[in-house]
Amino acid sequence: MVTIKNSEQLKLMRIACRITGEALAYAHGLIREGITTRYLDGKIREFIEKRGARPSFLGYAGFPASACISVNDEVIHGIPSARVLREGDIVKVDVGAFYRGYHGDSARSFAVGRVSDEAVRLMEVTKQSFLDGMSAALSGGRIGDIGSAVEATVKQAGFTVVRQYVGHGVGAELHEDPEVPNFGTKGRGVRLYPGMTIAIEPMVNAGGHSVRVLNNDWTVVTVDGSLSAHYENTVLITENGPESLTDVGDS
Repeated sequence: MVTIKNSEQLKLMRIACRITGEALAYAHGLIREGITTRYLDGKIREFIEKRGARPSFLGYAGFPASACISVNDEVIHGIPSARVLREGDIVKVDVGAFYRGYHGDSARSFAVGRVSDEAVRLMEVTKQSFLDGMSAALSGGRIGDIGSAVEATVKQAGFTVVRQYVGHGVGAELHEDPEVPNFGTKGRGVRLYPGMTIAIEPMVNAGGHSVRVLNNDWTVVTVDGSLSAHYENTVLITENGPESLTDVGDS
């Protein structure tokens, strides 16, 4: 069931989303060659908790960390570990913060030092596909409008969208209805109404769209070993157009 948030609920959502976005911006400033993904995860948890929230992902369905940190061909749900970041890596950091009953959810792809031209272009296209998808998230429109816009941008660039994992509603639950695919048909799907809060999150591969889950039962990787990028914000549908609640201008 799709939930419509009232003004009081949205006040809390805005705080949760601001903490989420600020945590991502903080993580961006920490990323450099030589740190481990576990170190980055610990700093993100510390940041969120100091702001009176808790990490949404910690313990969610058994997930063992505060952030999903995925490197290179890892698409999503990377488990922080002793892995050391190296020059040329692209790192996807997915963060959620839970504040007084409501979640924010956001992700970015970051470069470690100098990365390949392909990696730069992949990250740029992924961000642009999010922006195009969000621009299509208009009151009275349909979920399919979003996915159609995302996929058109990605296809034009010669990349592919992941089809097995999709965006979603966000609110009192981390994952709510409706699903928000990064593909679809314009004019189809659930109708968009003011007060809906959804996570629009293109996951884009440089190669084919096929992915698989590693033996840890969490980390999703590209089947062909190609690079993948991720860009996500929690978006509020309003009568005057979509509003990104987790974007604090970091990237």
